[in-house]
Formats: sequence, C-alpha cells, structure tokens
Amino acid sequence: MRTAQLVGMMAAVAAALSAQPVAPDGAGLFKQKCAVCHTGEENSRAPAVADMKAKSPESVIDALVNGTMRVQGSRLGGGERRALAEFITGKKLGGDVTGGNVGRCEARPALADPAKGSLWSGWGPDTANTHFQPAAQAGLTVEQIPKLKLKWAIGFPDATSAWAQPSIASGRVFVGSQNGTVYSLDAKTGCIYWTFSAQGGVRTAVSIGAGSQKNFVAYFADTNANLYAVDASTGEKLWVRKIEEHPLARITGGPTLYNGRLYVGVSSYEETQGARPEYECCTFRGSLSAVDAKTGAVLWKTYTIAAEPKPRGKSSGGMTLYGPSGAAIWSAPTIDAKRSVVYASTGNTYSDPDQPTSDAVLAFDMATGKLKWSHQATPKDTFLIGCRPGSTNPNCPEANGPDHDFGNSAILAKLPNGKDAIIIGQKSGVAYALDPDKQGAVLWEYRAGAGGALGGMEWGSAVDGENAYFPLSDITRPKPGGLHAVNLVTGQRVWLAPPPALLCAAGRGCNAAQSAAITVIPGAVFSAANDGGFRAFSTKDGALLWEFDTNKEFKTVNGIAAKGGSIQAAAPTVGGGMVYLNSGYGAFGGRPGNVLLAFGVE
Repeated sequence: MRTAQLVGMMAAVAAALSAQPVAPDGAGLFKQKCAVCHTGEENSRAPAVADMKAKSPESVIDALVNGTMRVQGSRLGGGERRALAEFITGKKLGGDVTGGNVGRCEARPALADPAKGSLWSGWGPDTANTHFQPAAQAGLTVEQIPKLKLKWAIGFPDATSAWAQPSIASGRVFVGSQNGTVYSLDAKTGCIYWTFSAQGGVRTAVSIGAGSQKNFVAYFADTNANLYAVDASTGEKLWVRKIEEHPLARITGGPTLYNGRLYVGVSSYEETQGARPEYECCTFRGSLSAVDAKTGAVLWKTYTIAAEPKPRGKSSGGMTLYGPSGAAIWSAPTIDAKRSVVYASTGNTYSDPDQPTSDAVLAFDMATGKLKWSHQATPKDTFLIGCRPGSTNPNCPEANGPDHDFGNSAILAKLPNGKDAIIIGQKSGVAYALDPDKQGAVLWEYRAGAGGALGGMEWGSAVDGENAYFPLSDITRPKPGGLHAVNLVTGQRVWLAPPPALLCAAGRGCNAAQSAAITVIPGAVFSAANDGGFRAFSTKDGALLWEFDTNKEFKTVNGIAAKGGSIQAAAPTVGGGMVYLNSGYGAFGGRPGNVLLAFGVE
C-alpha cells in the first residue's frame, strides 16, 4: 500500500511539473484588451474581427510580437497571445505554447550548489559586468575553439526573435523567450527540466542565487515590468513583483543579484508610442530599484529623472504634451562593492525639457538609492521614433536628437596598473573609460564608428585584464560591423578585426553589423552578427579562429520548427566546455529566427 501510494504521489508530482497553464479565454481577452479600438465602426483605423478572419493565427501572433501591435502584445503572455490569435481568426494553432511537451528530461534531480560548478549568472557573468569568463569556469581553451561543433538546439514557439542571453548553473541552462516561456535545460543534452510562463516576453538574463531554505532561486523580468523569483530546481513560482506601473514600462536589462538584493532597471516602449499623433507624449521615467531577493519587497526606488512629468502645453493636434520624460535603463546594473555604489546607464529623453541624466552613466548609493553622481555623454538628445525631418507628428521635439542611448552596461574594470575604471560603449560610436573616484571624469575616449539610432556599440562590450573589446553595429551605415580591441590604460587601438565576409544572401538584415553583445574568454572573443554568423576572434591580433553559419533550419530537442537569423541582442555564454547562443532577431531590419544553439568540442 505504501509503495502504491508513493508511486501515485510521484506520478502526481510529475504530472504537475509537466502540466501547462490553462488556456485563457480569447473572447474575454479581446473584449477586455482589444475591443476599445477594434470596434468595427466605419471611421475606426483598427480592423474589425470580421475583417481579420482571413488571417492566419501565426500572422496575428507575429503582429503582436514583432509588428504593428508589438507594444500591445508585450503586455500579454504567450498563452494570451495564442488565445487572441485563435479567437480572431477562428483557427487553431498546433503544438504547445511553451514548447515543453517534447524533450523532457527523464529525471529531475534537485539543483546542486551553483558555486561548485561552472557558473554564468545574470548578464555578467560577474556583478562587474565584464563579460569575461575565466578559464576555470569556461572549460574551453583557445586551441579547442576550432573543434567546436553543434551539440543540440531548442526551438522557441510563437517567436520571431531569440533575444535573451542564456545563463549557466549546476549543469543547467536557464533562458527566457519572446512568448514569455522560461526554460531550465540540461546543459549537455538540452532536455527540458521545467518551463515557466511569465506574463510578458522575457528578454532579460536569469540570475541564480541561494534561497531562504537551502534551495536555489532563478530571478528574471518581463516586458510587462514584472520581476520574478522561481525555484531553480522545479520552476515553482515563489513571488512576482510589479516594478513599475507605467502602462508602457518594460524590463530589458537583467536583474543583478548581490548580497541578498536584486538591482533592477526599467525601460519602456513610450519612445515608440510617442510617434502616434494621438498619444499624449510623454510621461515615462526610467528608474532603478533595489528589491529584497527573498520577499520581492522594494527597498528603494530612484527615478533617473527627478522631476515628475507635467503638462507643458498642447500639440498642434490638440493633445496635451508632458515632460520631462525618458532616460530609460536598458541594461543590467553594475555593482561596485568597494565604493558601495550601483552603476546604471541611461537612454535619451522623449520630451523636453532636456535632462542632465539622459545618455549618462549614473552612480547610486547602494544602501539608499541616492544619486551620487552622473556623467552625461550626449546632452540635448530628445528623440522619438519616426520624427525624421519633415515629420508632421505634433509630438516631435523641435530638434530631434541623434538617439545616442547607452544600451551597454557599465563595466567595472581592473586596469593592469591596479586602478579601477568604468568602461562603456555608446550608440554614438564612442567608447569611454571613466574614473569612479572622480565622479565619472573621462580617462580616455575611443571612436569606433559613426554611430546613430542603430549604430555604435548597441548591447554590450567586454574586457579582460589588458584590453577592452567593442563590437560595432552602425547597421544603417555604408560600412557596418568590425571588432575593436583597445588598451585599457591608454585607450589606444590594439587591433581592428574588419567586418567579416557575409554568410547570408542579399536582402533584409544581410549585413555585417555586430550589434549583439560579446563575450571574452582567455585568448578569444566570441561575437555574433546581423548576417547570422557566429565567430571567435583571437584576443592577440583579431584573427578569425572559428565561424558558424546559423542561417538554416535546425532539428530541435523539443520538436519545435526552428531556424536561425540575424543576431542583434544578447551575447553568447560560455561554461563547462560549452558555448550557447540565441539566433534570430525579427526587429530593426533583422531576419527572424527562434533557436537556441549549444556547441561543444567534438
């Protein structure tokens, strides 16, 4: 009897772990979230349900994740998007919304202590955000890199972009996806331990830390500005916290875990919505919060713009204009324990008046959140998408700025001479070394490219003990791409690896822009590009060591149809002798894709 009861209990636990969320009511969702615009009235700009019946459910999901409705779609979980698509079109989508029904691991052991194996936690892999993985953690030498082969692949359902950076802990890979599914995978085989469905897309890296009762916890955030804590062994939700109530707020930078706290920056979609003449622009302000990792309680929250937005007049279209606004935090915060400071980098303002904390590196007191100092790189950068010369949008600023955000995290680097410096690349095409002891005074500047809205250094640079490495986007320029190595002390160029030969055919997204963040191990820099190429370069002279073409369809562990495409966002991660990379980016001129690739030495 006891044996039978035990078997039954084990079966129930397994079923609970494998169970998928109950499908939402599509008709109810449409009435709640869509009917106010999709009225069917003659003067409505939004099509009625009857007019969308001829569409495929896949095309509706594509519009919600990457098309004209992506802002509205970002507020939905993957199951909600599916329910809406099926209601609107009257057609069913095949397969499971999480992509987790096939390829489950046969055993589900408890998570071992992450500190005792290869670890890449959060954006980092360290809280200084160096994007350098030491030899002992990497488990991969520069001599082995030419022998790297594809070991397995996972496909993401309902996705046109594979945009999240994988994390590694205790022989598992943790990664989010565009439809909000977060996965725990076996690092060697790719089998699925668990899936978790968030309330919005998950672009952030996952941070792994100790919990309150000898368990381990995975922390991540979504495009609905929610922060999550789930049991890293089982995927069970521990808590969820709404970090920002602004309706267009989202979290794109990974939460940084340090000493029992999570430091979380907030960005937004308002820069896009401000391009709509009927939108009252703009009211979002970026912020940095410190959150108790055990409970989710917000300990302090500091806005990047101190003044609250207020009405500043009427637009030519009769809409109320607000300001100041903007200065979003797109990237992961950086910890400086020595100075008890958290660094965060900001983007442009959305509406006047101009603010000294936009396009800047900010230093916050770790205990209180008080702003200690700010170094602004580009003043008077008020920018809205679509406000080109000649635009008739009444929300456009008088002088639209160059859109020179900091998408890079600040890197706290130890120089060969023993001093510290903050290293950061900007979309202006200029990289900086700042003095943390002199309120961000400039130690050196290095121009890598022309810069622009999709230019310069977009998502992440890296350092080792000698050099800083800057991948160049310049995606809209005649000569995009290139990888720069710069001496940490002098700011002088050590070498330049020119834009690589293209691996894709001509057309959309086929260029050499290296917009994605990069990763360094001893002797090599891993960099992926908009042409779908994944490459490793020598840290000595920039020579090409290895190359892999992701522009193809892949057989996946979970049976989801998957392909690679442009690579514009997250960096590859390295640990335990394996290298992991997401391929596919369907926005900003890129080519869509939905695959996570895992490489190991043959």
